[in-house]
Amino acid sequence: MEFICQEPNRLDSAMSEALGLPRNQVEKLIKTLGVIINGHVVTKCSTKLCGGERIEYDFAQAVESQSAYAINFDVAILYEDDDLLIINKPPFLTVHPAPSVKEATLVDWLKYKGISLSTISGEERHGIVHRIDKETSGALVVAKNNEAHYALSQQLEDKSMGRYYLALIDLALKEDIVVDLPVARNPNHRLKMAVMKHGRAAKSAFCKIALSKDNKIELIAAKLFTGRTHQIRVHLNALSRHIIGDSLYGFKSQNDTIPRVMLHAYILYLKHPKTGEVLRVKAPLMDDFEAQLLKKFDKETIDEKITCDNIISRFDTVSDWVRKDT
Repeated sequence: MEFICQEPNRLDSAMSEALGLPRNQVEKLIKTLGVIINGHVVTKCSTKLCGGERIEYDFAQAVESQSAYAINFDVAILYEDDDLLIINKPPFLTVHPAPSVKEATLVDWLKYKGISLSTISGEERHGIVHRIDKETSGALVVAKNNEAHYALSQQLEDKSMGRYYLALIDLALKEDIVVDLPVARNPNHRLKMAVMKHGRAAKSAFCKIALSKDNKIELIAAKLFTGRTHQIRVHLNALSRHIIGDSLYGFKSQNDTIPRVMLHAYILYLKHPKTGEVLRVKAPLMDDFEAQLLKKFDKETIDEKITCDNIISRFDTVSDWVRKDT
């Protein structure tokens, strides 16, 4: 394949425009495979073009091999530098490939975009430091190099990195509460987790944010002190509460108008792995979550109560909350 450069430009910019590919992906392909400019092989992305050059390339196989599935979606980037990327994961997007996953994943999208990724977690989980469930939306951090990945993993361990979630539940909590109950795979249902006596330690805090106009739905915030699979959903189930849309753990509705779990990782906080600067990033609510709020709640009340400062301050006295651990 080939094209003629029409005007002065950098090689990577000219190819990005001509091929309709992200510039960082084109940079990677030029460095790895090279291109031919007027008969000469070039691997330098910043090569200056005067206009009129014939550029030959063969990227098709490399682009196709990045994912076995079509990547027909985009993901909002909330923060990016040379060491990390923070994205707002949409619902129904699986984070990394697995034998059971028959569609493009977040990792596939990252590779398609040509984003540099750490390799500590192996080929299938490039860059993935932590994850969120397929139906859950919100903030997720990706490491661009191994040093950043290691530092962020350490923060997960010492709890200097974490997230605050928003959820809509089918029955109001009696009060702000800490749930400290062990979680393990449900022996009777392989897709579910459950509170189990011999499970792994799991601790969550939930606080009341706002009641719907008909007093039937409550918006709550959650903070995790551990990171077990389905932890928020399992601990709410232990309180006989369920996130709306979560039919796996017991939410029951008269119709199927809520197709996914209304759970959103709203605020992500961490220390920058290189500078040590504290970063706090808010992930805007997805359209479907926003629609539920607009339909069931007073918008002015919600806007006032879901500011970052208000959500975080609500958990400052968590040690004084009522506790459920039996």
